[in-house]
Amino acid sequence: MKIEQLLASLPDRYGPVEKEYIERAYKYAEAAHSGQKRASGEPYITHCVAVASILVELHVPAIMIAVALLHDTVEDTNVTLADLQRDFSDEVAKLVDGVTKLTNLPNISRDDQHAEETQTVTKTAKGAGRKEAIETHSVVTSTSRKRDLASETLRKTFLAMGEDVRVILIKLADRLHNMRTLGYVTEAKRKRIAEETMEIFAPLANRLGLWQMKWELEDLSFRYMNPEQYKSIAEKLAERRVDRENQISEITSRLQSILKQAGIKAEIYGRPKHIYSINKKMIEKGRPFEMVRDLRAVRLIVEDTPTCYAALGVIHTTWRPIPHEFDDYIAAPKDNFYQSLHTAVIYDDGKPLEVQIRTHEMHQNAEYGIAAHWRYKEGTKPDQTFDQRVNWLRNLMEWRQDVDDAQDFMDGMKTDVFQDRVYVFTPRGDIIDLPNGATPIDFAYHVHTEIGHRCRGAKVDGKLVTLDYTLVTGNQVTILTAKTGGPSRDWLNPTLGLVHTQRARSKIRQWFKWQDRELNLSQGRSLLEREFRRLGLDSVNVEELAKQMDLKTPEDLHVALGCGDLHIGRVINKLAEMDKGKVDELFVGKPSSEIQPSTDAITVLGLKGILTSIGRCCNPVPGDDIIGYITRGRGATIHRRDCPNVLRRKDHERLVNVSWGEIRRTFAIPVEIKAYDRQGLMGDISNILNDESVNLADINLKFHQNLAVINMIIEVTDITQLSRILTKIEILPNVLEAHRLKPG
Repeated sequence: MKIEQLLASLPDRYGPVEKEYIERAYKYAEAAHSGQKRASGEPYITHCVAVASILVELHVPAIMIAVALLHDTVEDTNVTLADLQRDFSDEVAKLVDGVTKLTNLPNISRDDQHAEETQTVTKTAKGAGRKEAIETHSVVTSTSRKRDLASETLRKTFLAMGEDVRVILIKLADRLHNMRTLGYVTEAKRKRIAEETMEIFAPLANRLGLWQMKWELEDLSFRYMNPEQYKSIAEKLAERRVDRENQISEITSRLQSILKQAGIKAEIYGRPKHIYSINKKMIEKGRPFEMVRDLRAVRLIVEDTPTCYAALGVIHTTWRPIPHEFDDYIAAPKDNFYQSLHTAVIYDDGKPLEVQIRTHEMHQNAEYGIAAHWRYKEGTKPDQTFDQRVNWLRNLMEWRQDVDDAQDFMDGMKTDVFQDRVYVFTPRGDIIDLPNGATPIDFAYHVHTEIGHRCRGAKVDGKLVTLDYTLVTGNQVTILTAKTGGPSRDWLNPTLGLVHTQRARSKIRQWFKWQDRELNLSQGRSLLEREFRRLGLDSVNVEELAKQMDLKTPEDLHVALGCGDLHIGRVINKLAEMDKGKVDELFVGKPSSEIQPSTDAITVLGLKGILTSIGRCCNPVPGDDIIGYITRGRGATIHRRDCPNVLRRKDHERLVNVSWGEIRRTFAIPVEIKAYDRQGLMGDISNILNDESVNLADINLKFHQNLAVINMIIEVTDITQLSRILTKIEILPNVLEAHRLKPG
């Protein structure tokens, strides 16, 4: 889109002064980006205009259109924030800063020094092997640095969003146009950006109620993450488009006739099903494309709320409703303020039909979410819905200033902001809004920080539950507290699943920070040494480990562990990452030579997570050419391509492409468990190994009175998995300790 087209597309409420302001921003950006090209070969300014045009569709204020045109000037040209303040305003500079990527990490000194040291050592190292090892380490450091920069940039943007929601709308528009033109970059970059978009930006658009933007981001991400499945579904939709359009036209006419007889006026049109949502439904239901029920869907737009229910009554009396397919999001709106009635009925032809019913206002809010504030704003009338949305978003992110680590911040966004919500009750009947997956400890900290600190147990619906219990909507929660005391460090261990929300984690860490540094130092050192002993690690360079964790000294590492800023799992992950190149030296264990066929190593193209099983007729093994057959209710059965049972099949539409995934090398590690004997102990240990998909190679049990000593050999992939398994075993009832046995 050219600037003339952009100006022509502006809504009528944009006056001459605003249009002139936007045109001035365009000329400023065009001059700044002069000579720059995008990966597509187009002038860079075309991207800026495209981002602005996406925002024009939302009818946002003129200043946001100007910022969209200027949003890359500070990042990619010689223009500075001071220049924007001088030539435009402080507000413009602040918004541009909010969407500008970081080029340097705020607290970086060690990484820069390390890069310089690497270059120096490379010049002086003797022998090709030494040089090759250093260069490999340098590449790993560079990759890690890019990842840290990306996380810091997102943290910066989301912090700015907490102050001004306009920042994230500009960022979403920028990401949407980048996704539309993603085909021009390298395949590795395409996949990385697509995964980030699916994981962060699409859920964020959903949280803000921007439905149109959400589905397009999801479809574009899916296109690059799984091109084969995307193409397969797109082709099947294209093949049936004419038939589907004819069916929708006939259904629309029939609905209009029936509603007219009932005196109900409605706008009716077909609701498009998006490729990613179809694929998601295929995975959830374990069904092929042909069996996904809601490929036919219509939407009814009526005058007011009573008419929504009247139309629903007419539809339900005309066609038989499908059980468990009715949702009333008008009486109980979704947590992103979405309102609509959803139902599914058996139509005249015996096939399902999905129907949505909503008012014009509900439709505007559903399609444009938080941006409906500007698109449908009348005069200067206060918009209470907009204020509620912004305040609600800020409340979800109230912990944002307490988290310094960028990765922890992003983890918090994923748990506290992007996830669906559950609604539980206090004993007095007050409703508490929590992220899906929240536990009683999360509930306690949400009610009051002091209740969280003194939490020692919980009752849900009158029954005692463990503190890792996952709350569901409708639960009534009572927290059992001690008179004094504080939280346990175990609460911060992600393996135990005791705390789910960043809000609770932040408050727990603050409590430990207030404790004496010497106590934290002692407890952190004890925690780290105990973990090393448990894993059988004797020669760890703690000083180098501290540097890798961006800490100056081992003492800082111990204090961070002691006060809860770091959890031991992250340290072990970093240790495994540091020693990838010499895993055999640190992680001494006998590599498992035999590789058994496992469904965990199978990738069903486009259907990640679907249940798979090995066909007994041909028993394929890794290396065989294989194919999957979708079985109703049992996922995909894996056969050799030359299996007679497959060759005889006539229903070829049920066949799906599959491949052997990466077969990981495992290490046979001897482990000792000491526990007071009890019934079901071995069953609990076996369940943990099964959940981790770990093979038990050997086991030996000894008993002395009521004390059981269990020696076993398990086949694990790395130190991180071993640490996770030992932690899970140690928290089992009656278990005293679980540790790795040293060789010999």
